[in-house]
Amino acid sequence: MIDYNLICKCEKTLKEKFEYFEDVALFNQEKVLNAFQENRLALRHFTGTSGYGYGDEGRDTLNKVIADVFKAEQAICSPTIVSGTHALSLCLYGVLRPGNSVLCITGMPYDTLNDVIFGEGNGSLKDFNVKFDCISLKNDVIDKDAIANYFKNNKMPEMIYMQRSRGYAWRNAMSIDEISDAVNFVKNLGFNGCIMLDNCYGEFIEKREPIEVGVNLLAGSMIKNPGGGIAPTGGYVAGDAKYVEMVQNRLTAPSIGGEVGSYSYGYQYYFQGLFLAPHTVLQAVKGSMLFGAVLNELGYQTSPSVNSLPRDIILAVKFGNEKDLVSFIQGIQKNSPIDSHVDAMPWEMPGYNDKVIMAAGCFVQGSSIELSADAPITPPYIAYVQGGLTYEHCKIALKNMKL
Repeated sequence: MIDYNLICKCEKTLKEKFEYFEDVALFNQEKVLNAFQENRLALRHFTGTSGYGYGDEGRDTLNKVIADVFKAEQAICSPTIVSGTHALSLCLYGVLRPGNSVLCITGMPYDTLNDVIFGEGNGSLKDFNVKFDCISLKNDVIDKDAIANYFKNNKMPEMIYMQRSRGYAWRNAMSIDEISDAVNFVKNLGFNGCIMLDNCYGEFIEKREPIEVGVNLLAGSMIKNPGGGIAPTGGYVAGDAKYVEMVQNRLTAPSIGGEVGSYSYGYQYYFQGLFLAPHTVLQAVKGSMLFGAVLNELGYQTSPSVNSLPRDIILAVKFGNEKDLVSFIQGIQKNSPIDSHVDAMPWEMPGYNDKVIMAAGCFVQGSSIELSADAPITPPYIAYVQGGLTYEHCKIALKNMKL
């Protein structure tokens, strides 16, 4: 087990960074509270509906609150969006048309979008003659020269796509300032289409959200940051009204859009989770920083580095071999509140390019705002640790790890 004195020593070195994120959490908590109050949230909004869900006040108010929190013209927050991948797919299929093209300026998107974009005979974007090009980051930042060269030698794309978090890549998450710089850069090149962002794992990490710096459409999962560990399922989409309405038509049908959609279980846990989200994200990011500081002291290479501020809730740890990687992931599982007796094992998980091992002893299945970890079984054998409903749980789990 890890020496507890080392943990406490590392904790003291993080005091100023903890205070920075505590200030961010306070700001975001007030922002969420204001959104609840301005939309006159009441007990009746917790009540579910059945059938078509016409006049579902809970659904409509939740959408308005999400829109206000993300400073968007319009939003969808729905339990029928089953994951972040589903939310992103809805955006792509909702906005793009046959013959359109997309330029992703943050490298290849997350593994689970591979078949959505490049699959053959499965209803992918490729099947619908949508071209999807990628430009890799250069030294962890947007490659402006490559983007400018692409614009010069290709027709103007209908969409610019960015991924805020790292996915399964050894890179830092994008800060709001970096997103703002990228938005301004492509607009100065003459782009006036849809700028879309995968916002997963980045919500409430900073005081601004991407829409405030010019992103037109973003999406994420409610069992990550914005659900606060309480939301039982679902995803969200937010942005310019014209794009969100196109996504609504894909979620349901063009004739009904966002006017229908019932959820008989009610919306209390969505509102409650969103209210808790700024504090829960604070717990997760503090836990991530502590893991990073301690593992770095033990000689492991981590990203983000101990000298930089996290821009999402994920910590990447490089192990260099499969045995140590698997052992670490299993250690996270053994220190979970649920299924701690289970041995996590690598398996061929749908949507991933390699075998993946996942530790997710969570109250909500697969919830990555709870302390969890996953990794593709491929060199250089990097584990991705995320979440933590309480900082104390992160600290205890770290203390009990066998490395």
